[in-house]
Amino acid sequence: MPQSLLILPLLIPLYGAIFCLFFWRKLGVQRVIGVVTQLSLCAASAFLLIETDTNGIQTTQIGNWEAPFGITLVADLFSCLMVLASSVVGIAVFLFSLRGLSNARQLFGYYPLLLLLQMGVNGVCLTGDLFNLFVWFEVLLICCFVLIALGGSKPQLEGSIKYVTINFLASSFLLIGIGMVYGILGSLNMAELALLIRSAETNHGLITLAGMFFLVALGIKAAIFPLFFWLPASYHTPPIGISAFIAGLITKVGLYALVRLFTLLFVLNQDILLPLLLVLSGLTMVIGVLGAASQVDFRKILSFHIVSQIGYMVMGLAIFTPLAIAGTIYFVIHNILVKTCLFLISGVVYRTNGSFALKKLGGVYLYQPMLSVMFVIAAFSLAGIPPFSGFWGKFMLAKAGLEAESYGLVATSLGVSLITIFSMTKIWNEVFWKKKPQPSEEALQFITEANIKNKWVLRLLHLPVLLLIFFILFIGLYAEPLVGLALRASEQLLNSEIYINAVLHR
Repeated sequence: MPQSLLILPLLIPLYGAIFCLFFWRKLGVQRVIGVVTQLSLCAASAFLLIETDTNGIQTTQIGNWEAPFGITLVADLFSCLMVLASSVVGIAVFLFSLRGLSNARQLFGYYPLLLLLQMGVNGVCLTGDLFNLFVWFEVLLICCFVLIALGGSKPQLEGSIKYVTINFLASSFLLIGIGMVYGILGSLNMAELALLIRSAETNHGLITLAGMFFLVALGIKAAIFPLFFWLPASYHTPPIGISAFIAGLITKVGLYALVRLFTLLFVLNQDILLPLLLVLSGLTMVIGVLGAASQVDFRKILSFHIVSQIGYMVMGLAIFTPLAIAGTIYFVIHNILVKTCLFLISGVVYRTNGSFALKKLGGVYLYQPMLSVMFVIAAFSLAGIPPFSGFWGKFMLAKAGLEAESYGLVATSLGVSLITIFSMTKIWNEVFWKKKPQPSEEALQFITEANIKNKWVLRLLHLPVLLLIFFILFIGLYAEPLVGLALRASEQLLNSEIYINAVLHR
């Protein structure tokens, strides 16, 4: 049973996508398939997390080829948390897409692409070898490229070209790093590589060089400074249901891979790596939040905040203590939920106002008070206001930084939190609080066509936001379960012998 649980996060979205293809022109049937698939995936992910937390790291060998020769799937607590978080936001985005995405776009393969994207995310999190890590990232790249371009508008095509170009470059660096590791050590299984690297008496310099290729490749995918410039140029271009899922999740998958590889494999030259990551973490926070503060478009502000928040996640890896890694894990899960929620809120605002430009928006709190309250909760969580979820992640990272005497980085993280509050306040003032300006004829026509007077449509759009707000409040007001899971996941990451023994059955 545990082995079948490990395969289900890959098979469920794959079979869901295949079934959707059989009903290419029947959106109603695709939606039913999507509901069943999303709920099944969430249930399987939850059961896998419980099984892993109860009985330790779960492994399976595809085709019964023993590791390190076959294709290995591995589930530890960090990967299980990522899979579960992706399934939760998958449900929210699916619900939003029912009315937040035009039927024309849905007819061109939106639902199977979304399911294949979720399969790719789960594949990255569960794979146990480097080559399949590359393969699953390519699945992500293809699905994201098509989803961003879906609809064919000029901004979408421009954004998709930028996205795919820079990510092909990242994939090239990733493949070079994988080739170097295989050429040096003769294996791609991550557990065996961890053993070989620790026992290697020579080639430390080449292994470090290979690690730098991985750092650049995954740094691009995670949008770390100075490799982030593609993100704000592409994430605001597709329809909001698509950008919410990609923005909320995909950069965190790159961060997940970075944490995985640099806690399991490339741990030899921490005297060089950790100071570099400390500098990159601080710069990523600062540049991202300053970019957000300078924007006047709802989605662009949120896009730059993705960059800023990635800096906090890299901060935990740079400090490299159990508490710091646990803070990174908690922060990743929190940010997946909060960022997806904020993008969906911006989509509801666009649906009822016809614009993302702050100067054209206003007065939302008068006719959508519930949405306004949900925005405040999500914004406070993003900024780290206690007792919301972002506070606990930043508290863990700050405490770990003080214990490690990284006072400058801790001060930077606190200062960035203040600027985050400023940019969230700007959105509140411009979108929700100020008097609504007179809409243009184009906006009026859009609003009429969107049938905003149909209250059940608005309620349906509020439902996925409310779902995410529930989880955000839960992990903030009742943080102990997730904090405990993050601490146990951190122990597994830093004690690589647990991972090695589980995969190689030592």
